Amino acid sequence: MKKRVIAVVLILVMVLALAACGKKNNDPAPSGNGGGTPVEGGEIVVGVTADLDASLDPHVSSSSAGTREVLFNVFEGLVKPDSEGNMVPAIAESFSANDTADVYTFVLRQGVKFHNGNEVKASDVVYSLSRAAGLETGEPLVSDVANIKAVEATDDKTIQITLGTPDAEFLAHVTTAIIPEGIDPNTECVGTGPYKLTSRTVQESIVFEKNTEYWGEAAHLDKVTLKIIDNAETLVMSLKSGAVNMATHLIASQVNELPDMNILEGSSNAVQGLYLNNQFEPFTKIEVRQALCYGIDKQEILDIAFDGHGTLVGSSMFPAFKKYFMDELTNHYEYNPEKAKELLAAAGYPDGFEFTITVPSNMQQHVDTAQVIVEQLKKIGVTAKINQVEWATWLEETYRGRNYEGTIVSFDAHGVAASDMLARFQSDNSKNISYFASEAYDAKYKEAMSTTDDAAQTAAFKECEKILTEEAANVYIQDVASFVALSKGYEGFKFYPLYVCDFASIYKVAE
Repeated sequence: MKKRVIAVVLILVMVLALAACGKKNNDPAPSGNGGGTPVEGGEIVVGVTADLDASLDPHVSSSSAGTREVLFNVFEGLVKPDSEGNMVPAIAESFSANDTADVYTFVLRQGVKFHNGNEVKASDVVYSLSRAAGLETGEPLVSDVANIKAVEATDDKTIQITLGTPDAEFLAHVTTAIIPEGIDPNTECVGTGPYKLTSRTVQESIVFEKNTEYWGEAAHLDKVTLKIIDNAETLVMSLKSGAVNMATHLIASQVNELPDMNILEGSSNAVQGLYLNNQFEPFTKIEVRQALCYGIDKQEILDIAFDGHGTLVGSSMFPAFKKYFMDELTNHYEYNPEKAKELLAAAGYPDGFEFTITVPSNMQQHVDTAQVIVEQLKKIGVTAKINQVEWATWLEETYRGRNYEGTIVSFDAHGVAASDMLARFQSDNSKNISYFASEAYDAKYKEAMSTTDDAAQTAAFKECEKILTEEAANVYIQDVASFVALSKGYEGFKFYPLYVCDFASIYKVAE
């Protein structure tokens, strides 16, 4: 029976692998990965639009996608994803589960060292997962492992994890970082990954150097410098001048200005939407939320703001999650401004209303989307104003503080589990930025998480997606096309089916 449970998880990740890299199957091979002869060593400067979280504690910073994306190179869990979407052994060399999927056993890999030179011990794993799950405090730091009831070392290389409720997807959640017991993770950034952090100047730069004692395949480049550039135009200019060698998450209008760089196209593997504060009047009314869904032309957003690039969605699931993605929800609300006006009138807003869309100013794709939406909503009598704020302000006030009316952003998955995209919409979930509350949703989500039957779980998750669409929790727009610009002379970049950037795969090529 152990093999059956693990097989369920592996089926999940293998299905993901079919759509893994985000790159469309009919796209030509991307430039920049032409198979040049790798040259070991060297360095690269990467432009990023936002600084990492103030604290690089991996258990605290897990809510910030940009921070998680970068710290993927520094920290590792018991398992980790590869570029094909498979969960592969990392600090653990093997794993198994009982027949009810509520007890998981991991055998640790021998000889794995932290960046401080100390070997990883079973006690470090127990400490890390207990801390992340909040077993002593009662307050989990990482929601992915909040279901952990107990963690114990049964011997010096075996870890047993007991869950509060069965979870056949749990393997996708033990990517949670393992850190040394006894350090202060707020001031010491110590992991086991292929790169280690060596210096940081807040709002300016972050430097990583190759971990020469890495247990796995070593990184090619000796040094990676992240240069913080929070202005989109300045970033493009820096790429043109050669001051920056690489940037990710660019949009079509930006890469069109970079004819001398290698450009790779993939997907963000995230759901961009107009996320609505369901506690803000008039978004408390389903008819109003549905009116916005009818009043926003998603295809026009792609055509105007993204040169037609991107993939439309209709719920909180992106196409790389092929097993769960429901394309039939994409056009559940076909653009219909007259229908939108009827719904507004029925809800008591025949003359429309005003609201503010708060957008992180450093993310051009969301600013551009907001500008198109403002013009579209005028046609149904709704006046939307754009409030551009710095990323740190958005993160603190909009995301954590919930002080907003509407916002445009993309939400990604922490791992390769459907629950990563759907958990946040439970009425009592701490990450429920929309304050969406639906008894039907809560019940169906609970049903999905309480079964180890793969078909039943898949069906329940899809019902959750339908409820989000039908009750118009938010206006789900697209999985934004994600472009990477890479200076000529560098190759090896890999797209992943989740929000990470693997610096270790990049290398310089012989001239």
